Amino acid sequence: MTTQNLTDPDEITALMTGTATPSTADVSAGEPDEKPAIQIGGEAETIRALTTALGHGALPDVYVSGGQLVHLSRVSGKAASAAEHAHQVDAGALPVQADPITSPSLAWLLAHHAFVYRNKFNKATEQWEDVEASPTKAALSAVLSSRYWPDVRPLVGVVTSPVLRPDGTLLQTAGYDTTTGLYYAPTVTMPTIPAQPSTQEVSEALEFITSKLLRDFPFVADADKANHIGLMIAPILRPFLNGCLTPFGLISATTQSSGKTLLAEIPGHIYGLKHLVWRTSDENELQKSITSALHSTAAVMLWDNIAEGTEVSSALLAKLITGPKWDDRNLGSNSAGFETTNDRLWLATGNNIRLGGDMATRTALVRLDPNDPHPDQRDQTGFGIPHLDQWLKKPANRVTVLRHLLILVMDWINAGAPRSGHTMRQFTTWAGAAGGFLAHHGIDGFLDNVAEMREADDGNTTWTAFLARWHELHGDTPLRAKVLCHSAEPTETSGKLVDRWDGTFLTDERDRIPNSKSLGKLLTGHIGRWHGHYVLRSEFDKSANMNVFWVEINPESDQADHDQTPAAADQTALI
Repeated sequence: MTTQNLTDPDEITALMTGTATPSTADVSAGEPDEKPAIQIGGEAETIRALTTALGHGALPDVYVSGGQLVHLSRVSGKAASAAEHAHQVDAGALPVQADPITSPSLAWLLAHHAFVYRNKFNKATEQWEDVEASPTKAALSAVLSSRYWPDVRPLVGVVTSPVLRPDGTLLQTAGYDTTTGLYYAPTVTMPTIPAQPSTQEVSEALEFITSKLLRDFPFVADADKANHIGLMIAPILRPFLNGCLTPFGLISATTQSSGKTLLAEIPGHIYGLKHLVWRTSDENELQKSITSALHSTAAVMLWDNIAEGTEVSSALLAKLITGPKWDDRNLGSNSAGFETTNDRLWLATGNNIRLGGDMATRTALVRLDPNDPHPDQRDQTGFGIPHLDQWLKKPANRVTVLRHLLILVMDWINAGAPRSGHTMRQFTTWAGAAGGFLAHHGIDGFLDNVAEMREADDGNTTWTAFLARWHELHGDTPLRAKVLCHSAEPTETSGKLVDRWDGTFLTDERDRIPNSKSLGKLLTGHIGRWHGHYVLRSEFDKSANMNVFWVEINPESDQADHDQTPAAADQTALI
């Protein structure tokens, strides 16, 4: 058997010439004389030989991600992939997955794609022979312990649809893309998208998206439709925008059968969809759910049909949405290990969903209201696309949707990729680009429902009412927390107990007025934070040896002109 010793880097490079971008579709075990040969010996020699061979591409579809070697392979028979398989054009177009290489998986890869041997002396023939061998588990583990692989191609991620490169060109050739570090593994056959679409193509694409695909969804306002389109193009734009973060997409409807799930599944159909279970009551379970989902290559993560009236409030979710990276312990292990780029579009649907904590400023809101007692019985005869849910199940139709979106994106690029002036926390890059894209195509209303977003924020609504009443009762007079608690006690007037705060005073989890110590902590956490037109201020009172608090109102707001502070006779006594 003819072999080539791969302990020499120059020989490895020569052997691998012309195979810089192997495709998982072409991977095969091959005949023995086609396999690269790796000679091993003692433990130290084996570690050096394997490290050199891996670094120079002896094994196909091996990349480095976050300092860890990963193997890109197609996955068959996944228990949770029935929905994913339904999105394929061909039954053979299996999902592509990048898995960290372990000692057993490295042994498997070496056995199938390399001829690993030791040189042994045959006493019978009195000759040295090349005998196939398997490296020890200790040697394999030692090789994989390295975090530095300068000659291995970096894998940024796997995408299943075309995306925009940083230079404005479209990645639409299957396989590894050196420019971006992305691996494009299409699940549908996409036609080539022109770099410069014609005026007619752009006009047809805009007409299709706005007046056919989305026409019959009962959006409350233009902002809701614009926001959804802005979220839909996010997976395409992300590499162009240097991996920018996108906000949490909340599709909230007034009633069932409004089309919220279908609306969320449109980007899921064209980019790949993963359903998650809503478990924010248990942060540990939510963390496990997110980590598990991020092992999938699906670009869209969806919490569908959250219970009606649920308040979306989670510190872990807020961290996820605003963090470019996600890290967690390896599943089933106590050791830290799993880390990945947060490059997904996170969506949720539900009826009359509320927001809490910091989620309001991290969310793009899409509202639906059919204003119909029986929206599920609507006659779809005149719809732009009747029975859209069934229509989207056909691969050719999903290609049509994606093609039109890509044409609109390329037209925006050819116009210089103009940006708008929209700002949004850590999502300003996305907001400016999406706003510019929508304005370029004449789609109005983007992010115009900020006020409605704040109304959906239960925490902000509660604090706004509390501070407004505080200012009405006490003006900007500094008060101690104990005095403020005393003012919340009902007073007797004409034999009746009267609540001066009209039910707006803060309460604890048992719906009781907190004690002065607890109230002081609550107030301290909101110093300088605006709620509506009001902001809480504080300073340390040396004479009382404690903090005092007061409320200020924005002098430029309309509320300031109407907000009348009562001249309480006992105001001084309250201080």
